[in-house]
Amino acid sequence: MDRPTALVPVRHLSLGGHGPEDVVSDARGRVLTGVADGRILRVDGLDDPCAARVEEVARIDGRPLGLELLPDGDLLVCDAEGALLRVGLAGGRTDVLADSVAGERLRFCSNVVALPDGTVYFTVSSRAHPLHDWMGDLVEHTGTGRLLRLAPGDTEPEVLLDGLQFANGLAVSADATFLIVAETGARRLTRYHLTGPAAGRAQPLVENLPGFPDNLWRGAPDGPVWVALAGPRVPPLDLLHRAGPAVRHHAARLALRAPYRPSGTIGVLAVDDTGRTVHHLTRRRSGFRMVTSVCAARGRLVLGSLWEPGIAVCATPGAG
Repeated sequence: MDRPTALVPVRHLSLGGHGPEDVVSDARGRVLTGVADGRILRVDGLDDPCAARVEEVARIDGRPLGLELLPDGDLLVCDAEGALLRVGLAGGRTDVLADSVAGERLRFCSNVVALPDGTVYFTVSSRAHPLHDWMGDLVEHTGTGRLLRLAPGDTEPEVLLDGLQFANGLAVSADATFLIVAETGARRLTRYHLTGPAAGRAQPLVENLPGFPDNLWRGAPDGPVWVALAGPRVPPLDLLHRAGPAVRHHAARLALRAPYRPSGTIGVLAVDDTGRTVHHLTRRRSGFRMVTSVCAARGRLVLGSLWEPGIAVCATPGAG
C-alpha cells in the first residue's frame, strides 16, 4: 500500500446531536446524517463551513445508522434497533420495509444500497451483540454478520451471505455487477458477485487494510469508493482472533467493562473496483475521532463519527 498522505481538516461542525454515524451527500452538495436521538439532519452550505446551516428533515423512533438517498428524494435508513426504513424527507413519513428475516427480528442493521431496479441490499453487523456492545463483537469475532437482499415489493429479506465478520458498509461496482461489503472485524473488503458465472459467490477484494473499515460511499459511478477507517489496526486483536471461542468470549466480556476512548489516529481510503488504493489519507493526534463515514460534497470531504457531536469538513486530496 502506498505511503499515506495527510488528511487536512478545514472545520469541525457541531450538529446539536451526538454520533452522526453515516454521512451521504445529495446532488446539490447537501449532506444528510442521522444522530443518536433519531433525528435525520441536512447540512447545507459546506462550501463556506462557517455559514453552514443544519436543519431537521425527519425523525425516527430508533437509532439511524446507514443511509441511502433514492432517486425520488426519499431516504433509506438502517435502524440499529431493528428495521430497514424508508423515510420521506418532504413530509417525514416513515415506512418499515423489513423488520425480520427467516422469523428472526432484525437487529443491528448497518448499511444499505439500492439498485436502479428497486432491489435493496443491506447489512446486519452482528446477531450476537447490539450497537452499544459493538466492541464486544469485534473482540469476540463472532462472525454473525449478514448481507441481505430485499426485492421490490417484498417484505421478507433474503440472506445472501452469512458468517461475515461485523458486516458494515456497502457500495455497488461501477458496472453494477458486484457489491463491495466492508467486514470491519476482518479488516477487509469483500466482493459479492451479482451477475455472471460467479453470481452468488463472494471473494476478498482488499485484505489487511490499515484499519477497521466502516461505512462505504460512492459518488459518481466512475469515481472511487471511499472507505472510512474507524480506527487503526490493533496487532494484539489480530492475535486474539486466532484464539478459541471461549477465550474470545471471555475477552469480549472484559472489553465491555473497560472504558473506551477512540484512537487519535484517523484515516480514510479511496479504492477502485479492482481493489487498488487511489487515496490513503490519515492524521495522527486528530481532535476528531472514530471516523465511521466519509463522503464528498462541495469540493470537500465530509467525515461522520459514531463518537463525535458533529461532522468534520476536510480538504480533498491535492487541495491545501
